[in-house]
Amino acid sequence: MEHWICVTCGTQFAASEQPPEACPICSDERQYIGYNGQQWTTLTQMQKEGFRNEFKEQEPGLIGVGTIPSFAIGERALLIQHEQGNVLWDCMSLIDDETVAGIKRLGGLSAIAISHPHYYSTMVEWAERFNATIYLHEADRQWVMRPGERITFWSGETYPLKEGITLHRLGGHFAGGTVLHWEQGAGGKGVLLSGDIITVVSDRRYVSFMYSYPNLIPLPAAVVQRIRDRVEPLAFERLYGAWWERVVARDAHKAVLRSADRYIRALQRAPEEL
Repeated sequence: MEHWICVTCGTQFAASEQPPEACPICSDERQYIGYNGQQWTTLTQMQKEGFRNEFKEQEPGLIGVGTIPSFAIGERALLIQHEQGNVLWDCMSLIDDETVAGIKRLGGLSAIAISHPHYYSTMVEWAERFNATIYLHEADRQWVMRPGERITFWSGETYPLKEGITLHRLGGHFAGGTVLHWEQGAGGKGVLLSGDIITVVSDRRYVSFMYSYPNLIPLPAAVVQRIRDRVEPLAFERLYGAWWERVVARDAHKAVLRSADRYIRALQRAPEEL
């Protein structure tokens, strides 16, 4: 029996003798089946192939963890060091003894919170190695491919995780799409960890919002307005997206608001303007 991992999205499935016929997450219109068709691997195979994780400090108390070479969607996780127990934001597929040892040197791990199903990856493996609890929004329950006792589904629009750390449901990309607000980040000015529920674009003065990124399916103006309204009361100087260099380093709060306004204007533009 193996816990098979989808090569395209990195999601790990419940144990089975043979891999599933297809990955429901990749078959969904927000994702895609890889150009070479549905392919599978395992943690053991990844380790044999030389994948490893690296650690990079992003700012005091915030450590990035990413896989080399890039695997699946290529996101990196973020570890918040907190006196009430460290929090891992988002997740990626590779976990090995070296990664576990590195995180233990940083103080271990008590909670895992994930923005949306594309980053569920091997979350159950991570939770079991650290005796941690996984926090997912209940609106995305159907996308859990490997159930586990360590998963807690929360409901509503906000969930206080630790002192100064709160999860906020924004929806959009997925119904349960979540961001994490860390009040103590950026020297007390606040940080938002967004995955790609809010994604940092190439011009890092801006962000964007999509139903599907690889298939370029936009969100309706009303949904982007709702996201804007839910973010506006939060105080944050910096925003960290899902990949190493996708960071809005300064005035991130203003960047999100003006980006939402720009997005809505673009959707409402009159045909004769185009």
